[in-house]
Amino acid sequence: MPLVVVGINHRTAPLEVREKVVFEADHLPNALRALASGGARENVIVSTCNRTELYCVLEAPADLGAWLERYHGIGRSLAGSLYERHEAAAVEHAFAVASGLDSMVIGEAQILGQLKDAYRAAQESGTAGPMLNRLFQATFSVAKRVRTETRIGANAVSVAYAAVSLARTVFAGFAQHTALLVGAGDTIALAARHLHAQGLKRMIIANRSLDRAQALAAEFNASAITLDALPQHLPEADIVVSSTASPHAVITARDVAAALLARRRRPMFMVDIAVPRDIEAAVADFEDVYLYTLDDLQGFVSQNLQAREDEARQARVLIEEEVARFMTGLRGQHAVPTIRQLRSSAESLRAQTLEDAARLLASGRSPEDVLTYLADTLTNRLLHAPTHQLRQAGEAGDERLVDAARRLFDLEPDRE
Repeated sequence: MPLVVVGINHRTAPLEVREKVVFEADHLPNALRALASGGARENVIVSTCNRTELYCVLEAPADLGAWLERYHGIGRSLAGSLYERHEAAAVEHAFAVASGLDSMVIGEAQILGQLKDAYRAAQESGTAGPMLNRLFQATFSVAKRVRTETRIGANAVSVAYAAVSLARTVFAGFAQHTALLVGAGDTIALAARHLHAQGLKRMIIANRSLDRAQALAAEFNASAITLDALPQHLPEADIVVSSTASPHAVITARDVAAALLARRRRPMFMVDIAVPRDIEAAVADFEDVYLYTLDDLQGFVSQNLQAREDEARQARVLIEEEVARFMTGLRGQHAVPTIRQLRSSAESLRAQTLEDAARLLASGRSPEDVLTYLADTLTNRLLHAPTHQLRQAGEAGDERLVDAARRLFDLEPDRE
């Protein structure tokens, strides 16, 4: 089975490498088609903050890592950062990713929605064929089973939760502070809910689309602005959490320097959970700024994961069972064309024999004679080819075919 997964994630590469291979949503259809023209008969591209992965069914062996580097024009800079999974290992990887076992925060549920979006994009582009359709439908089913049969998602641990928890180590309380949330996606919405639950009274939501910012702001009685207005409102922010899909930084070092001057050096807590980064890396050099990125959060959230470890072990056992079931079903699919051909051949012999029997009845032969003819002739015709092949196998000493025939027809072993 030419099923291959090639990818890069938070375990194999730092942020500055991962952000080079992000596929923006607007460019994904072109990337899917380009990968298809590069030899992938079927493909799905998954691109999130923490991972970029190519799920492919290949026409012939291909260097998918090299394709990824060429597509993004980055030379051979991914050496040592890529992982590759084949066949059953690829299936196991897909199941683990969808179930949150391969995430920075074990058990997080956001990745399942991201996988569904990636699969939908491949369907719309026509690059998800029978194999990947089967894989991803099974993947979603397994993820649902893991969520139902384990408590892997029971504890409130996420990147957004970690960001808010980290902010609590800087500020004694949130009631008198202002948060500026940049973006309006799921992660920002989750951060807003955590901040609100911790008693934060004032929030500003900034987004490229003002309508989306206003929709999220309405939930928390917050203000809504566009990204263009960020420099004017940055001085008000004690807490900044940013997660957009912008290919470039939306908060520059110059913006932050101006904000610090206006704030009279009151500290700012900033979390950049976007890939590529939303906040220029130079901001970390400012004395009164506490800037954290996704990679910084990884060490922090690891302290909160112990409660999920037992559930993760149970989930891995479940996934192992599901991989075995999937591979068994897949191997069974390989026999379908042969089964279909066998049935077609048998149906043809049956129709021919039934037609001959009908002519005998029409000629005046007795029903008893015709029934005997029908049974004998159909039996002989059905067994002619296998009997001939078995006789030849016996003469050639091909015991494997003889043994296979015994298993196929459920015959007793030869006792002679």
